[in-house]
Amino acid sequence: MGSEFFIEGNCVDVLNCAVYAAELEISQGKIASITKKRNISSGVFIIPGLIDAHCHVESSMLVPAEFARLAAAYGTVAVVSDPHEIANVLGAAGIDYMIENGGTVPFKFFFGASSCVPATGFETAGASVDAAAIVALLKRDEIKYLSEMMNYPGALNGDPSVMAKIRAAQRYGKPIDGHAPALRGSPCEAYVKMGISTDHECVSLDEALEKISYGMKILIREGSAARNFDVLSPLIGEHWADVMFCTDDIHPDALVRGHINLMVKRAIDAGHDIMKVLQCACVNPVFHYSLDVGLLRAGDPADFAVIDGLESFNILKTYVNGRLVAENGAPLIAHAAYRHVNKFNAAPKSASDFFVPKSDGTLKVIGAVDGQVITDKRHGQAKVSGGNLVSNIEDDILKIAVVNRYEKETPPAIGFIHNFGLKDGAVASSIAHDSHNIIAVGVTDAYICEAVNLIIEHRGGLSAVSKDEKKILPMPVAGLMSTDDGPEVARRYAQLNEFAIRLGSSLSAPFMTLSFMALLVIPHLKLSDRGLFDSDTFQFTSLFQ
Repeated sequence: MGSEFFIEGNCVDVLNCAVYAAELEISQGKIASITKKRNISSGVFIIPGLIDAHCHVESSMLVPAEFARLAAAYGTVAVVSDPHEIANVLGAAGIDYMIENGGTVPFKFFFGASSCVPATGFETAGASVDAAAIVALLKRDEIKYLSEMMNYPGALNGDPSVMAKIRAAQRYGKPIDGHAPALRGSPCEAYVKMGISTDHECVSLDEALEKISYGMKILIREGSAARNFDVLSPLIGEHWADVMFCTDDIHPDALVRGHINLMVKRAIDAGHDIMKVLQCACVNPVFHYSLDVGLLRAGDPADFAVIDGLESFNILKTYVNGRLVAENGAPLIAHAAYRHVNKFNAAPKSASDFFVPKSDGTLKVIGAVDGQVITDKRHGQAKVSGGNLVSNIEDDILKIAVVNRYEKETPPAIGFIHNFGLKDGAVASSIAHDSHNIIAVGVTDAYICEAVNLIIEHRGGLSAVSKDEKKILPMPVAGLMSTDDGPEVARRYAQLNEFAIRLGSSLSAPFMTLSFMALLVIPHLKLSDRGLFDSDTFQFTSLFQ
């Protein structure tokens, strides 16, 4: 808890839509009193701390404590986080790790019970979180909600396991997050009536307005993989009481540049009323999730940010429970060493493991789309070398592989991908949503094998190789996160992306795109560790037409 002190400035009372000069007395981590003043020496503004209403901390490639250091520098005091990624690797033990690690720093993490682990039955995950495990999690005070119910078909069809999880959340009085892109009409209304209270996957304003009409809260998302602010920000004008801000998945190179503050600034620049914007960014998550986060009231936790002006909105200081945790863009939370947890059993591979025998017919090809998690369905021709189908660099039809990292000797699944653009070498990653096996793309089987083996050697990470160079960013925590200093991880991640682009990739963020090529719940054609998968028919499909 912070010690006793006083701070003065223009207090931004969002709950009452008022701004007034005041002196705040902080004692034992709380706001002991707020005294209005006629004149103050400071021209700064004091606002409630910003809140990320839905994120996967693991996507930052940083452990929670290190995520906190970066986010706090931009006025964020709390995040509502679904530990879905690490749960797919380690189950409930992974969620425990996130809670434990987040508790080592003065920052507020509110974790949920991950509802869809594994995301599908068509891939190999490291763990399962069944209905009984969900009940055990929801009983705990530190678990604040049931995380995004991605299996909306299961909910609509009354799947017993899905319904048991939903009923458990209702029984313990905890909110249920939704995930239902493009779900409309009576099925959407039925989904909401089950108690599903939020959605962060709206792709159009009409969709968002319809979901609000059914009683949903809409989360406007600006992450590294998906961005909906431009489409959905008009909601702030009339529906600010039903809107929150979130990042969902934010990578380290983005987090070092800003967080929820950037969404606030964009909304202000677009002409939205500052009080409505701050209601979305600060207030609504507190009431929706019943968070122990202060809102600049006497008796509240002293969670607030100091800014230079309501239009410029530059963050000067951030306080959590009365403790100064960041100042002038620099974290005041110390970096520390943290323990590692992991599950990584794959044995090294040989180039022959990636052999695909020649067959008659046209290849079905995954079409990568820059900046999107969806893919196209394409067709094309690979080259043949020694009876092996290999990458066709000239036509940009490259071999892609997913290697099961949880079992020692399972053979890789092989497919082909268009629009990745490599002209040399290979890239690989153990961040491969949602089950986080190893995924790799390359111009030859030998390069693919080398990149994969770098990941296996380090038991997780991102790698890139060429004839003259190889790079690895180890991710020793569940194969998803580094415990290193956040800015250093961001720098090395940016270097890897730049290396992949030098190898010829036409994508703006090659590793981000790569990480979603095994995400089976997103259309249209993906690759799991068990084979090529058609997300439209939701079944495996042949490699050949």
